[in-house]
Amino acid sequence: MEHQPTAAPAGHAIETVFRLESPRVVAGVARIVRDVGIAEELAQDALVAALEQWPRDGVPDNPGAWLMATARHRAVDLVRRRERYARKLAEIGRDLETTAAPEEPADPDDIDDDLLRLVFTTCHPVLSAEARTALTLRLLGGLTTAEIARAYLVPEPTIAQRIVRAKRTLATRNIAFEVPYGPDRAARLGSVLDVIYLIFNEGYAATSGDDWLRPSLCEDALRLARILSSLMPKEPEVHALTSLLEFQASRTPARTGPDGAPVLLGDQNRRRWNRMLVARGINALARAKATATGAPGPYALQAAIAACHAHAYTYEETDWTAIATLYGLLAARSPSPVVELNRAVAVSHAEGPGPALEIVDRLTAEPALRDYHLLPSVRGDLLARLGRPAEARAEFVRAASLARNERERELLQARARECG
Repeated sequence: MEHQPTAAPAGHAIETVFRLESPRVVAGVARIVRDVGIAEELAQDALVAALEQWPRDGVPDNPGAWLMATARHRAVDLVRRRERYARKLAEIGRDLETTAAPEEPADPDDIDDDLLRLVFTTCHPVLSAEARTALTLRLLGGLTTAEIARAYLVPEPTIAQRIVRAKRTLATRNIAFEVPYGPDRAARLGSVLDVIYLIFNEGYAATSGDDWLRPSLCEDALRLARILSSLMPKEPEVHALTSLLEFQASRTPARTGPDGAPVLLGDQNRRRWNRMLVARGINALARAKATATGAPGPYALQAAIAACHAHAYTYEETDWTAIATLYGLLAARSPSPVVELNRAVAVSHAEGPGPALEIVDRLTAEPALRDYHLLPSVRGDLLARLGRPAEARAEFVRAASLARNERERELLQARARECG
């Protein structure tokens, strides 16, 4: 059964569904064609078909499945047309045609998950770190080239070139579409964890757009992290990342109001936090500690910070001294201006806004934070707490001008108005 066609709802549905479903479509098609560039083109072909048919025939009841089936059928046709795939088609032809799920792998260390295969493929060491991140965010995160460019504060053509070159490299090197084993898997693990975290963050606080949250990205990232934890049970940082995402995801129900506006941590109703996810985060952090053999890694430290928030039943009960200490360890382990900015927030609660402002003022000269809206946002908050409303207002106005997300911009503009 299909809904009656109307042009505007159909157009909105196509845009929304494709943004949500394109990672799964690309991953599912890449398993057939073994080329992420071609897989993305076939996914786009399915989108074009939807643009032609849905306004005329109506939006399908399961639009995601429609896109997947259309793209897979085109992939099968493409493979059939290529003589070099003839032998492979002889082995799997009927399975491809019916789009049946593949048989369970014999190797107990293997995993049948197209999205995870796509993550490991796009994080192959033949690509630079910048190319891995850009390509994975494009294909799995569903971000546009412009959104990735804004997130990393680099020109859009630079990101576009990275993505094109990355897809070309994977194709010309005949990189296998698989989850690798042994040393190869370990070599790619750091990049995979970073990309999963970036995808979650884009869902947790969207870089741009009208909505602050993109829950589907959080769900995909959390599912990938959980799968990776079962796949690599002796890797402490895998468990630590899973723990961090469980803790962060637990706050989702309380992070927006009825109108979709952001609700800051101090104003959240913690009774709305998902206690089941909090418990999962605690268990995953315990596994990370049990498997660790040395100093905690960056994800273990971040998970420990998230655990401090989870254990506080009210904002006032938060152990900010412990959080500031953990951020200090994280800054030593993985130094970055953003970590230092977060440490300043913790210091502001543990020691007061004065010492925190000294940290923030040192960061104003950091080139990486020149267009980072959270720097003037934090500085504005500290100035407001120090009784300097005019200066605070100027910082909030600047932060709002830099914010790309409409909901976040509205929040910052409201903070500016509060400062008179």
